[in-house]
Amino acid sequence: MSQHALVARIGRIGVWHGGLGRLPAATGRQAAAEIERLGFGALWVGEGVTSKEAFTHAGLLLAATERLTVATGIANIWARDAAASHAATRTLAEAYDGRFLLGLGASHAPLVGLRGHTYAKPLAAMRGYLDAMDGAPYEGPAPAAEPGRVLAALGPKMLELARDRASGAHPYFVPVEHTVRAREVLGAGPLLAPEQAVLLESDPATARGLAREHHLRHYLTLPNYVGSLRRFGFDDDDFAGGGSDRLVDALVAWGDVDAIRRRVREHLDAGADHVAVQPLTADLEPGLGQLRELAPALLAG
Repeated sequence: MSQHALVARIGRIGVWHGGLGRLPAATGRQAAAEIERLGFGALWVGEGVTSKEAFTHAGLLLAATERLTVATGIANIWARDAAASHAATRTLAEAYDGRFLLGLGASHAPLVGLRGHTYAKPLAAMRGYLDAMDGAPYEGPAPAAEPGRVLAALGPKMLELARDRASGAHPYFVPVEHTVRAREVLGAGPLLAPEQAVLLESDPATARGLAREHHLRHYLTLPNYVGSLRRFGFDDDDFAGGGSDRLVDALVAWGDVDAIRRRVREHLDAGADHVAVQPLTADLEPGLGQLRELAPALLAG
């Protein structure tokens, strides 16, 4: 699927929500329906080792909506073989009029180890997985259009693979500077859809404390993210204690609605086609509350 077709389908602003994978299906369906009513173009859902399986979860959310694109952010290549991902992608794309977008990622060594696999040469693993997907037979009904797929690409080599073998890239836990670099690598054609954590809180100490608790502290234990951030001048001092103020401010857009709108606009101006905003809260309802408040400003055009 072309960049133009994907952007037309998912719009400029979507929602990233990992927590839905730990909630009852009925609650997730209600949340997806509200996100659609608010006007967001896509809902990106994660896949953890202990949360819902990505394709099954996407099907539940697609069934609860009419226009919203549901995207995996990301489906882990170590969780199922390539033929299964190929069949699941085409099944959902055909059943829901192309509203499913596959996001694939090689995950992280500690998480892959929990699945009983050895994390080695992720770039080669992803390339081989794409080869196997492209060569897999499928005899079910074909979707009307070839489904799009994006890769969870951080470094230049994975971004090049996203450019050459996918519809684009879905970077996660990245500053705006990464969006600039990613667009340079991808060139003008492929989709670039970064995630952006957001927090409607204007007190600096409170906002940074919540950002560390709900976002940075966990992800800074994963070497891929730390290595990616080092490329943009962050060092060991920034990674200590759940993240320096400088790092928090680069990764989390906090403040009032205008502050968050400006950060989203920075990504778009830097070359992003679509930004997936992730409200940082421990519970679902406060996150939906943030989305209700943000939607008029972010979706105004």
